[in-house]
Amino acid sequence: METNVRATRTTREALRRLPTSARPVIDAADVVAPEGYEVEPVLAGLSFPCGIEVGPDGTVYVCEGGSTWPTRPVMPARVLALKPSGELRVVASEVPDGGPRGLAWHDGSLYVSVKGGYRTRFLRYDLKTGERTLLPIDLPDGGWHEPGGPVFGPHDGLLYVAQGSVAVNGVIDPEGFTVDLLKHPDTHDTPGRDVTLTGANVFSRDPTAPFPFYAETGAYKPYGTPAKKGEVIKGQKLCSTGVLRARPDGSDPELIAWGIRNPYGMAFNEDGDLYIADNDMEEKGERAVAEDPDRVWHVKNARAPFGSVTTPDWYGFPDVCADGLPVDHESHHPRRGQPARRLIADPPPWAGPAAWLGAPHTGLGKLDFCRSDAFGHRGALFLCQFGTYAPLNTDRPEALNRGFRVVRIDVKTGKDQPFLRNREPGPASAHPGSGGLERPVDCKFGPDGRTFYVLDFGVNTTTRHHVVAYAFTGVVWRVTRK
Repeated sequence: METNVRATRTTREALRRLPTSARPVIDAADVVAPEGYEVEPVLAGLSFPCGIEVGPDGTVYVCEGGSTWPTRPVMPARVLALKPSGELRVVASEVPDGGPRGLAWHDGSLYVSVKGGYRTRFLRYDLKTGERTLLPIDLPDGGWHEPGGPVFGPHDGLLYVAQGSVAVNGVIDPEGFTVDLLKHPDTHDTPGRDVTLTGANVFSRDPTAPFPFYAETGAYKPYGTPAKKGEVIKGQKLCSTGVLRARPDGSDPELIAWGIRNPYGMAFNEDGDLYIADNDMEEKGERAVAEDPDRVWHVKNARAPFGSVTTPDWYGFPDVCADGLPVDHESHHPRRGQPARRLIADPPPWAGPAAWLGAPHTGLGKLDFCRSDAFGHRGALFLCQFGTYAPLNTDRPEALNRGFRVVRIDVKTGKDQPFLRNREPGPASAHPGSGGLERPVDCKFGPDGRTFYVLDFGVNTTTRHHVVAYAFTGVVWRVTRK
């Protein structure tokens, strides 16, 4: 049932004197956009927002995730609706066992992905009645990465969803216990097809036992469970690192791709081609990988007739980097952590190359295509770059200010250009007095063809040892062509 939210209109001067000490200033004048475009904040004070959608009537939907890592709600996990009139309402607050992560409007309903527990789930909310339906798709979770989608194919009308890897770099390691593994000790990754293991296990300190005890862990195994050389792990349709499609009610799910480490952002272009943003493996821990590019994949099987994909394409995780080189290639040897060894003895053919490669540790968020001449750049892909987590995931100084912007990509050439950025590199909070972008996490074009919304997660600071996110610092920015 919808409920009102207390919200007040304010002024630019008031937005420069906010009571939130983590983000005391919000000022569109500090955001650099191409000539001919105007930027303004339309909603501020959000807590951990991670998904945005725009309905056909111009209503802007935003999901507040309830928390960051670990997935334990500490703020309201809910979906908000900002009406064209300016009225702000809660359209969903009873999000079971976790927090909403992504949104899609379809045929009068709002589809929501939910992270929390051992399985990622997908819900449908009827916007007229408020009825909530749990779809019959649940994907392996309880660990590191987020669900992708939901999105709908523009021509086939099918529901497309995805799920990132449970392990940060292919094998469950102690760092996973800082995310969700303490609550889900039996979780593990699941392949999308049968694989034979190399037996290259990882030894790591056991956070559940007194030092100096160690645990041996294999691929596709719970923490502390070793794999054997030659062991076969059965593939499953409902796998991690997978991309699936189904009917709008969730029936007849079909796996079309797997081996995508973190398929957080998903978008279709006007021709019906599916593109997915994916983040690099990290240069740390007991299976460290250096200089793995961030990337956008073109998932070609999305063009195949529904029900015809018998062999899903494999995009390389956990053994192949986005440049097509194996994780043990000398160019991916880490400066910090233990070098990775290959985990799969009989890997499928690689489905690359990527449609776009970016610098490692840019931190890709979600994306959308421009479908209108009125806004300009029709056919271009607009990609949120959330921003680096260095020095947590790499100690390379050149990675410290990567991201924190929105880029425009020509997917035919793989070339990109900045679209929104701050005047100085890094998040606005790194520059006292600046009120620009913090961490762009999602973006959507409005139905009028002239409006582009960017969801800013808010202040999220990082050290070598931890990440801290601050409530009430999220913003929705609106970009319009003059």
